[in-house]
Amino acid sequence: MGVAAIVTSCQWLGGAFAGSEPESSNHHATVVETVPGMPPVIDPENLYSEIHAGNMSPAVADALYRVYVPNRISGDVTVIDPETLKVVGHFRVGVNPQHIVPSWDLKTLWVVNNAESRLNGSVTPINPATGRPGKTIPVDDPYNMYFTPDGQSAIVVAEESQRLDFRDPHTMELQSSILTPGCAGINHADFSIDGRYAIFTCEYGGGLVKIDMVKKQVIGYLTLTKDGSVKQSQASLVDPSTGFPVCAGTGMPQDIRISPDGKTFYVADMLADGVYLVDGDSFIQIGFIPTGRGTHGLYPSRDGTKLYIANRGSHRVLGPKHGLGSVSVLDFATRQVVATWHIPGGGSPDMGNVSADGRYLWLSGRFDNVVYRFDTADGNVLEIPVGKEPHGLTVWPQPGRYSLGHTGNLR
Repeated sequence: MGVAAIVTSCQWLGGAFAGSEPESSNHHATVVETVPGMPPVIDPENLYSEIHAGNMSPAVADALYRVYVPNRISGDVTVIDPETLKVVGHFRVGVNPQHIVPSWDLKTLWVVNNAESRLNGSVTPINPATGRPGKTIPVDDPYNMYFTPDGQSAIVVAEESQRLDFRDPHTMELQSSILTPGCAGINHADFSIDGRYAIFTCEYGGGLVKIDMVKKQVIGYLTLTKDGSVKQSQASLVDPSTGFPVCAGTGMPQDIRISPDGKTFYVADMLADGVYLVDGDSFIQIGFIPTGRGTHGLYPSRDGTKLYIANRGSHRVLGPKHGLGSVSVLDFATRQVVATWHIPGGGSPDMGNVSADGRYLWLSGRFDNVVYRFDTADGNVLEIPVGKEPHGLTVWPQPGRYSLGHTGNLR
């Protein structure tokens, strides 16, 4: 098949650019055959079974109960005691801190400071037992960070460079890299139930890129559209230096999260105002669910039955204060939005996570310089002032055996 024929659909590109199609996920069997080194899947029908309230790893026994908030413009981290709701710490980090990421072994929290178009990107470790930072390590363009399912590598998402850097998860020494030339603004990710592939969002390309985690190579691109079609004009661009397609959609995909049964990926899109549904194995768009303005962050409930969807309230990267922000609560089983939580006076809920007991959803208020704490029983919300432009906060500790990265994608 020639390049022209493949680019017309921009749906499944594995055979053309990356050799044979990877081994498909085996999540229809009773036992999921995972990649070597990955912890076993306990419940194939609910891969979130081990993040239930109370399932705390011994690795987090000494961790202080805290909320860590990276403030992008301030260049610092605010530390909140979630029991007293008071700010109990504050420290400087690198330039443009974007997310705070729990390590695979749950022993370190990493602040990723991507520096945005500058050459002084870095990561700063935090000791969860003390809540204090360690020595900052220079790292090129770290917008986000994930971990291979076997825990052998940190995956630094070099957004501006359109590249994934595999690094030693402790020292951050570079191991290898994957170029993703068809994925402008490579951003957030989630992994298949067996760990064989990951799907990353392309914020400025309007689509997704699928990565074979065993062979460490690109196996496909997908353009997302609200009507499920692929327009020729959006899928006709090819990078002449690589021969890879550039899926230039009109959306702006953000966070991505896999369904409990491991079959469907939910993709938040800030311009589409909802979530796309993508079959992970076939890498085909299968649906779209409208939620709210500026759909951005995705977080499963502790029992794995609901998906909390943060709608940031604006289609702009730099939005106004007191926008049309909200949180949609989606039922995984029915794929229906069963509740919508609004912020009195408006707001901009962005990134965060659920408390260890599942009672609260903590989210940064990106354009309002606050943190929100939503009660998951009724949606009531309170606000805590923090630094300027808070982004990917994490609540720590959280239940689970290991972390795949971001603000706490634990399993």
